[in-house]
This record gives sequence, C-alpha cells and structure tokens, in this order.
Amino acid sequence: MANRGTIGILTGGGDVPGLNPAIRAITIRALREGYRVLGIRRGWAGLVDLVPEQGADNRNNVQELTEEIVNRAGRTGGTFLHTSRTRPSHLPRAVVPDHLRDRYTEEINDATPSVLRHLEHLGMETLIAIGGDDTLSYAHRLHTEGVKVVAIPKTMDNDVPGTDYCIGFSTCVTRTIALTHGLRTSAGSHERFLIIEVFGRYAGFTALLPTMAGAADRCLIPEHPFDLDHLTELMVYDRNRHPSRYSVALISEGATIEGGDMRFEGQEADQFGHRKLGGIGDVVSEEIKNRSAKFNNGHRINVVNQRLGYLVRSGDPDAMDSIVPMAFGNLALDLLLSGKSGRLVSVRNGAYDNVPIDVITGRKKVVDVQRHYNTDRLRPIYHTFNRQPVFIMTSDV
Repeated sequence: MANRGTIGILTGGGDVPGLNPAIRAITIRALREGYRVLGIRRGWAGLVDLVPEQGADNRNNVQELTEEIVNRAGRTGGTFLHTSRTRPSHLPRAVVPDHLRDRYTEEINDATPSVLRHLEHLGMETLIAIGGDDTLSYAHRLHTEGVKVVAIPKTMDNDVPGTDYCIGFSTCVTRTIALTHGLRTSAGSHERFLIIEVFGRYAGFTALLPTMAGAADRCLIPEHPFDLDHLTELMVYDRNRHPSRYSVALISEGATIEGGDMRFEGQEADQFGHRKLGGIGDVVSEEIKNRSAKFNNGHRINVVNQRLGYLVRSGDPDAMDSIVPMAFGNLALDLLLSGKSGRLVSVRNGAYDNVPIDVITGRKKVVDVQRHYNTDRLRPIYHTFNRQPVFIMTSDV
C-alpha cells in the first residue's frame, strides 16, 4: 500500500498498565492502512531533545515502529517508548539540550517553536498523544498551533475530563482491592486499624471505587477535608462490629485534614508544578492511634499502615486495561482516517466516543461529593444503579 504519511505516538507522565496495548493497536492499524509510524521516546522530551540534522543520532528520541516490535511489547505493562514529565512550554534552562542552549536562555523557556520544527523535520503529519491532563494539555497547545493531534486519556487517578474512563484505572482499582484484602490478615491477626494510602492527587476515584466494591470501611478523598476525631470514632465503631476486630480505611494521597494542607515528600516540583505527594497515611495512622482510646473505653488501638504506591501501577494490565486501549487506539485511527483531529477519544455513559480536545483545559474532573460521597459516614453513596453509566461514580456529566 502506498505511504499515506507519518503518524507519531508518544506516552507522557506516569506509567500505567495499558500503554503498550494502546501503542500496539495504533501501530498495527496504522501500518495496515499504509502509514509509517514513529514512536517518540520519553514523552515530550523526545521532541525537545531531537536534533533536526541529516545523519544525527536520534535513537534515544525516536523509534520506527513495526508489528514485530509492538506485538512483543503489547502484552506487557509500562511503556516501552518510556516517558517523562517534560513540559516543552515551561522548560527549565537546566534541561535545555545542548543544541538549543543559544536559543533558550531564560530560567523557564517556551520551546514550542523547536518542537514544531522537529515535527516538521520528522515529516510527522499527525501526533497521537497518550497521557493525563498534564501531558494532554500540551497536546492541546500543539493543536492550537495547527498540529493534527488526537489525544488518548491515561491516568491512574481517572481524572481526565471528557471521559468516564482513562487507561490504567481498572488495573489500579483491581490491584488496590486485592492488596487491601491481602493486608486484612495482618490487621485482623493483631486487631488493628488498617490505613492504606493510595493514588489520587485531586480526585478520589482510586479510593472511592475500591471502597464501593467492599475493600474498605471508610475512604478519605481530596474533594472533602476530614476531621480526625470523627474518622477515629468511625474506625473504632467499625472495628468493634467486625468479628476479627479490625477496620480498614483507604486514603487518597491528596486528602487533607480539616484546616490542613496536602502532604508532600519534598519541595521539588516537576515542570507542571506538581510536588511529589506522600505521607498523609503516616500522619493519619499516628493520629488515630493516639486518639483511639478516647472512643474505645480508654484502650489504645494500634495501626497497620501501608502505602501502595507503584505496586498498583507496575506490571501487566488487567482485562479492562487490555481491551480499552485496543479500542482507544482504533478510535484514534478512525478519527484520522475520517480527516478529524483535535479530538480526545473517550468513554461516555458506557459507550466509546470522542470529544473536542479543548475539554482538557476547560475544567477539572473530580468526585461529585454531593452525588457520590457521604461526608458524614466517609463512604461512597449510590442511590440507584438503574440506567447509570458502567463507571457510575466516574461519569463526567
């Protein structure tokens, strides 16, 4: 088949299971439709660092994709194209590549003109970006610059607006449920509280959905600050009702105590302005242990404290994160073949769809507390499942 042009694929932000199946689906369909496919390595960093000269060694920045390559990687987790949190529009001088040092001399630089030039050098007519709202916000920027872009939503937190589902979310929830159930044996053996910190910077879906599925008694989410005494009282109540005398709470990493702030591991921020979250589980564990005697007839209750972290984002995808990426990849090609770009592929009310990429920068997607979270019981609420979307609490309506 005659060459119809060149398509680029990149993955940005944190890795999740399901990225390689998406790359595979795009590549195989595109090759069979007559396109050449290039994988951009290390997210947006590959397009910044590329040297646009004949004969330059760009193996660390771009890779031509074949069916053999993507078939081998498509069954695995992570992203074989690798990833980064590079933001070309806000590039610190310290990471400007050598061949661009004379062009970008400010502390923070907008390297978009070079990215556009590098895309032209590669002959890349269309770019498919797979990522969360940070990665896709720059895809939107390129769209406004005239680049043909199609976006695929990916993030553990499931917080990309315009879609009910993002690649990686199902595996995260599946692993959270399984790991929480595994930790129950230790909590029950010692008659302790079990406090588990999970992903979720601004959106609490990764704590809410496992709790709805029975993994925990209570959950704490970023959308609603919580009172430590109230949480402790509920945890004591749950423990005393349980035959094995333990209780479980899932805590989003971005959850906050009333009157307090998010907990961070350090001061350093990435190029999107995010500092690394972590530690709210440690604080809550210590506080409820010290407060427990107040609600337990003077007897203190000890705590099993665990942060799941990368355990839920590493390894192979589950069934959902093998199927949805395949569908998303083909949806992206459907759009390109019909001459459409500037779109985000999506799941809306249980059906595959697409929406304008502008939605990425238009609003935030978080838990609708009034509809889906009981602020008194610190638990999810659901009035009916009849005719509701499959991912009832993650619907973006």
